[in-house]
Amino acid sequence: MGQTAGVSALLWITVVSLAAWCWLLLCQGFFWRTDVRLPPRREPDAWPSVCVVVPARDEAAVLSASLPSLLTQDYPGRAAVFLVDDGSTDGTGELARELARRHGGLPLTVGAPGEPPAGWTGKLWAVRHGIGLARVRDPEYLLLTDADIAHAPDSLRALVAAARAGGFDVVSQMARLRVESVWERLVVPAFVYFFAQLYPFRWIGRRGSRTAAAAGGCVLLRTATAEKARIPDAIRHAVIDDVALARAVKGAGGHVWLGLADRVDSVRPYPRLHDLWRMVSRSAYAQLRHNPLLLLGTVAGLALVYLVPPAAVVAGAAGGTAATAVTGAAAWAVMSGTYLPMLRYYRQPPWLAPLLPFTALLYLLMTVDSAVQHYRGRGAAWKGRTYARPGAVPDEG
Repeated sequence: MGQTAGVSALLWITVVSLAAWCWLLLCQGFFWRTDVRLPPRREPDAWPSVCVVVPARDEAAVLSASLPSLLTQDYPGRAAVFLVDDGSTDGTGELARELARRHGGLPLTVGAPGEPPAGWTGKLWAVRHGIGLARVRDPEYLLLTDADIAHAPDSLRALVAAARAGGFDVVSQMARLRVESVWERLVVPAFVYFFAQLYPFRWIGRRGSRTAAAAGGCVLLRTATAEKARIPDAIRHAVIDDVALARAVKGAGGHVWLGLADRVDSVRPYPRLHDLWRMVSRSAYAQLRHNPLLLLGTVAGLALVYLVPPAAVVAGAAGGTAATAVTGAAAWAVMSGTYLPMLRYYRQPPWLAPLLPFTALLYLLMTVDSAVQHYRGRGAAWKGRTYARPGAVPDEG
């Protein structure tokens, strides 16, 4: 009797998991599709001025592969690059100047902001300093881009054309992350897949939608909107600064667009699981607003949606309960099917799709680890600084 009740309970849990996947497939903004890209270019009659702001802290290892792509942008209007050397100890600023001398192109200014005051994350303090330097040129747009992002020669041109044509205050592209090591192949496409599941790109670009997000590696922002939304001051404590920026812009009545990039790429390697683990866990609990109830809900949700289907297949096959196995297999099939477009976008083999439950388990553990680090006082981190809670004084350890 008890065994039958257990089988029935597992079957019903698996049915709920399958229902959740059917809902995600049809009702979550078609998050699994990868066709939200910059619209066809319609170039403006007059090109506005743009300043590129690059916060950089100990980025010498990647700067040679990224900064020249900004300096050599094929942009018809006035443009300049402002790299903020945020207390680097590896010669980032000196290398940036050498690259500018070697490659020429857009004028480069290298600034140093000093240590961030209490209440500021280091990256946003660097961004604030860069925007301050850019004000002397009175730009109509700001391109906020990370030091590990390489842009195609017409990237700035395409971003500005899209912003002008669509009337967007923010145009952001999710840079294509590197996928070369075994762990990158397993974890990186899923990272973007999960992000799109939380913030469906179609909903972000819809006027009147409350869904707001951006990708911090590539954000074109209208300067007037930044001033109206008080960016970055209004989000100075945000660890997940790109989502906070998009929310601030939408809160100020702005229009935001986010899509996948075609030729904007991250050159930062994550060869080991440890590297990817740090990338995710440094901010995962901040995403949950440091709320234990949201953490419990997230763990339960990940288990129900991603772990129950393969568990049901194994348990159903072992126990001879075909209904449980078939229902679990159906949920697993829908899950894998929704993951295939992202794998194609990252040029990865389709056989990785059924491994998504394993990757989801890794993300579940990373999220729990993020919470553990928070309560141990380490908190989120960016380039050697840690933030135990919003408004905390940075720890340079």
